[in-house]
Amino acid sequence: MLKLKIVSPEKVVYDGDIESVIVPGTLGQFEILDNHAPIISSLTDGMVVYTGKDGKQSIEVHGGFVEVKKNEVCVCVEV
Repeated sequence: MLKLKIVSPEKVVYDGDIESVIVPGTLGQFEILDNHAPIISSLTDGMVVYTGKDGKQSIEVHGGFVEVKKNEVCVCVEV
């Protein structure tokens, strides 16, 4: 299980457990799964799609970055 936190300058958009998340990386979209290698990547405009206990959810973002370490994913974005 991954822990996902999506934050914008205004608020915490999401904070909870997920199975996977797809983010719009600057060099193309990529998926983060359980036990992903540590990474920091910039994000471009697009959709962040995450799958949790309530099924698939998505949020439109306008740039930002993502950091993955020890099954914790932090996404800092403009929404």
